[in-house]
Amino acid sequence: MMVFDVNRTPSERKLARLADVAARAGVSTATADRVLNRRPGVRASTAQKVFRAAIELDYLPEQEIRSAAASEPMRLVFLLPRGSNRYLRMLGDTVGYAQEHFAPLNAKCQVEYVESFNPDALAQALAKHGRRADGIAFMALEHPAVREAVNTLAQRGVPAVTLISDIANSARAAYVGLDNRAAGRTAGYLIARFIGSRAAHVALIAGSRHYRAHEEREGGFLQLYAEQFQAMQVVDLREGYDDAQRNYEQTRQLLEQYPQLAGIYNIGGASDGVARALKEAGLQHRVVFIGHGLTPDTRSLLIDGTMDAVITQSPMEALMSCVRIFGNLRDKRSAMNGVELARSQVIFRENLP
Repeated sequence: MMVFDVNRTPSERKLARLADVAARAGVSTATADRVLNRRPGVRASTAQKVFRAAIELDYLPEQEIRSAAASEPMRLVFLLPRGSNRYLRMLGDTVGYAQEHFAPLNAKCQVEYVESFNPDALAQALAKHGRRADGIAFMALEHPAVREAVNTLAQRGVPAVTLISDIANSARAAYVGLDNRAAGRTAGYLIARFIGSRAAHVALIAGSRHYRAHEEREGGFLQLYAEQFQAMQVVDLREGYDDAQRNYEQTRQLLEQYPQLAGIYNIGGASDGVARALKEAGLQHRVVFIGHGLTPDTRSLLIDGTMDAVITQSPMEALMSCVRIFGNLRDKRSAMNGVELARSQVIFRENLP
C-alpha cells in the first residue's frame, strides 16, 4: 500500500496543500487524507474526485497519483438461479443497490441469472464468466459437471465461493450460508412444539434434492424427529422446484391425501404457493407452516398468521461475506480471515424487524 506523507512542506507539494485538494474535490480534508493514504470507507466516485484534484493541483507527481488510483477493482460475479424464489431475487437486487458498500473493498459486483436446477447450464455459466471475472459466488448444485467447472476455475486461479448451498469434494474457496442441517432441525423442533405432544402427520416440500442445502435441511429435520419426536410421522416429501404454482399444487395434493395433516415445512422458496393452498382449504390457522427466507410475501404471511415462523439470514451480510473472502484471497490471506459465520434468525410475527 502506498502511503503519502501529508506533512510535506509546501514546496515539496509544489505549493498545493491537502486542504487545497479537498476544496477542489469538494470533500473534507479528512476524506482527502483517507483517499490519498488508501484507507477504506470512501465511495469510489468520491475517491476519483480526490485523485483528479490532486493531479490538477500537482499536489504529488502525477505518476504516483495515477498509480494509486489505477488499482483495478475486483470483478466479481454472483450467479443465482432464475425463477420465482423471492429471496433469491431479493439477494440479486441487493447486489445492484449495494455497490457503494463494496467500494471500500475495491470490488465491482454484478449478478447473472442461470436456469434453475440445470447443472449443465450452471457449469457453462461458471466457465463463461470465469474467463473475465476475478471471482464467482454461486448457489451450487450437487452434480459432477458443476464440480468439474469449479475445479477448472481453481486451476486457472479464479476462486469460487458457494452461496446458500454448498458442493462436496470440490476446490471451491469457501462456503457462505447457514448450517443447513441445524436449520432443518430447528424447523422440525418448531413444528413439533407448535403441534404439541400428540401424534401427528407432517409433510415436507423441498425445492430440489439437487441442492445440498435442501438435502441437509431434510436430513436434519428427520434426524431430530427420530431422536426426540417419534410420535410425529413424516408422511411425504415433495419437490416444488421453488415455483409458487408447483408448491400450490403439491400442497393441495398433500391436503387431499392426508386430511389430518398438522404441519408443513417448506425447505426451499415460494412459500406463497403453499399459503394459497392452505387458505383455499381454510386451514391457514390449523396447519403449522414453517419456511425459509424473510421477503415481503413471507412477511405478510407471518402477519396474517398463515406462516408460524421463517428461518432466514441477512442478504447483505451474505454478500459482504463473499466480497470479504475474495478480498482476502486477493491479498494472500486466509479466505475466512475476519469473516463471521452466517447467523440464522428465526422470525415470528411478534419479532418482525
